[in-house]
Amino acid sequence: MQKNESTIDRLIRAIVGIVVLYFAYSSLSGVAGAIGYIVGIALLVTAAIGYCHLYKILGISTKK
Repeated sequence: MQKNESTIDRLIRAIVGIVVLYFAYSSLSGVAGAIGYIVGIALLVTAAIGYCHLYKILGISTKK
């Protein structure tokens, strides 16, 4: 699995993931909260590993 995210892309994903998890924890409940947790965790995981399956499907790479 070859990385397809740049450092800046990974940093933005990590920040957005943390913000989404914060709002899911503090403000959302029920289905919206569950979706918030899933999205936040997915963003953090892709930021950590540097690979995005959606980028692969769409043929996108932000890594030089």
